[in-house]
Amino acid sequence: MKECHIADNPLPDNQSSIILAGNPNVGKSVIFQHLTGHYVTVSNYPGTTVDITTGTMEVGGKSYQVIDTPGTLSLIPRSEDERVTRDVIMSHIPWCIIQVGDCKNPRRTLDLTLQLLEMGHPLILVLNMGDEAQERGIIPNPKALSEILRIPVIPTVAVTGQGIPALKKLLVNPYVPCTSCFYSPDIEQAIKNISSLLPETLASKRRISVKLLSGDASVKSLFPDVFTQSLSLNIDQIVDALQEHYSRPLDLILMEERLEHVESLTNKTWTFPHHKTTTWNDTLSRWTLHPFWGMVTALMVLYLMYLFVGSFAAGTLVDFFENTLFGKYITPFVTYWVKHLVPGEFIQQLLVGEYGLFTMAITYALGLILPIVTAFFLFFGILEDSGYLPRLAVTMDRIFRKMGLNGKAVLPMVLGLGCDTMATLTTRILETKKERVITTILLTLAIPCSAQLGVILGMLGGISGWGTLIWLFILISSMILVGYLSSRILPGENSSFILEIPPFRMPQISNLLIKTLVRLEWYLKEAVPMFALATFLLFILHWFGILENIERLSEPLVSSLLGLPKETAEAFLIGFLRRDYGAAGLYNIAQKGLMTHKQILVSLVTITLFVPCVAQFLVNIKERGLKAALYISLFVLIFAFMAGGLLNLLLTWLPIPL
Repeated sequence: MKECHIADNPLPDNQSSIILAGNPNVGKSVIFQHLTGHYVTVSNYPGTTVDITTGTMEVGGKSYQVIDTPGTLSLIPRSEDERVTRDVIMSHIPWCIIQVGDCKNPRRTLDLTLQLLEMGHPLILVLNMGDEAQERGIIPNPKALSEILRIPVIPTVAVTGQGIPALKKLLVNPYVPCTSCFYSPDIEQAIKNISSLLPETLASKRRISVKLLSGDASVKSLFPDVFTQSLSLNIDQIVDALQEHYSRPLDLILMEERLEHVESLTNKTWTFPHHKTTTWNDTLSRWTLHPFWGMVTALMVLYLMYLFVGSFAAGTLVDFFENTLFGKYITPFVTYWVKHLVPGEFIQQLLVGEYGLFTMAITYALGLILPIVTAFFLFFGILEDSGYLPRLAVTMDRIFRKMGLNGKAVLPMVLGLGCDTMATLTTRILETKKERVITTILLTLAIPCSAQLGVILGMLGGISGWGTLIWLFILISSMILVGYLSSRILPGENSSFILEIPPFRMPQISNLLIKTLVRLEWYLKEAVPMFALATFLLFILHWFGILENIERLSEPLVSSLLGLPKETAEAFLIGFLRRDYGAAGLYNIAQKGLMTHKQILVSLVTITLFVPCVAQFLVNIKERGLKAALYISLFVLIFAFMAGGLLNLLLTWLPIPL
């Protein structure tokens, strides 16, 4: 697996590409793996933060680039993900488009099929998840559907590979379908009139005409040289003339007529059970979406994550890696040879001293944090592949409404448990600026990244359950309080909450392992260099006596307000470079017995609410602007130390057993 980010267009402009398209959660990625194997490239689509996955496959002795586009419900985009899919499909002439559809949801699948047919490119419709449809008594008729649409229709079960050989065989010589006309005569005439104005060199003239009739003028930006002022004026006259015949907007008329055709196709080619069959999937879905039991399930999931990540990984695994593997074997071995082979105390201390690149940076990254991050990525992958995360969003919608958000904001929040930097970028899925700003504030304030969370859970595992409950209560109450106040102070409106709920699925072990390995590769490339940089900075500050001065200057704040040892100042200092590194510093101090249980809890609350790492700060600038990023960071810094100071006072007065 490799991962890269490139600025230039990563997609071909000729017929050497095969495009995968489809609704969200229909198994596109699994079919992509069958076609390309596991070695792929992940790149940012130019001008966006949306990932496009590409790979290669051999078809008829020729190599093709397979492009896996983000899931979309329509070619009229409502989000950046959908816009990227629209742009990929409309700005390239592929060898073939493969639409992956959900066999259980024909109406949603066929709505996109009709839009893709208008592109005029070779199209193959894959009806995936046939096993799940059969379990519900839903039976499609691929042959009848193929005859009506005049395109190949292949039933598949991607997780088992059923239907994949037939799909590959069709790719050898795909053919261009004859587009069916299913709009009213006056609309079809308007489409024809607009198409006649477009140059012959322009592909997908019918689809472009339909989008222009729908009022989607953004398609013009894909072809700036084509849409001159005079051409745009002539097209507007055709659109205005057609609109005069209808009392409602044209986009609504077009959608209704297309959906009528979809309904007709569904009735002709699908058989549904007379009595709905209740499956384990349906029962589990109702349980997780229930107002009360859904919340109970969420708490159970969090507790299981605590046991797996905080207890097993941060306890058993870290103890083996840090104390046995590194402590008894690797570190003494490296230290011995550095002392004997490397001349000069400065270089020796830089490599294996108290703030050595190996004894601190490498040991922290590989011996302390790597086992924790691995466990978290595995657990997160199970939640992701099982289909639970969208249900968590629905469960939390009522709470998030109090903060001026909706359940969709749960997705960046949960992603923030992996990496707050990437989560801040995904706030773009939220529809209003107000929601994006509030979510950015909460990500900066109260969402620890995976590595930091793992270390925190490990430290909480060393104190009583009361400590964990207090930490969790402060975190949640801080989110609700800050979110509530932000929703009242910041101007703007709230958006509606519409989210696709996929069926529950059993996660595939191979897919989990591949995802985990890719994320671990990203972690090592991202974290180890930053750990080395932060350690080098600490070493220089220590070597020249500056670190001691910083500790002395910060003593009134750290020792008096928070009641912590002065050594924790350096943990907060490097926490700005890497949040997990700061938490690891606290872990190391606690391991040396320099903090009581009360001090551990106060330090964990403060470091969790502390300012973001420098990477997230830079992304905050990019997404929200320099002024907003500075205000957010200053607010979070003050809030963190106030919360830590207040907790220190309360724990001094109240006899809570920690």
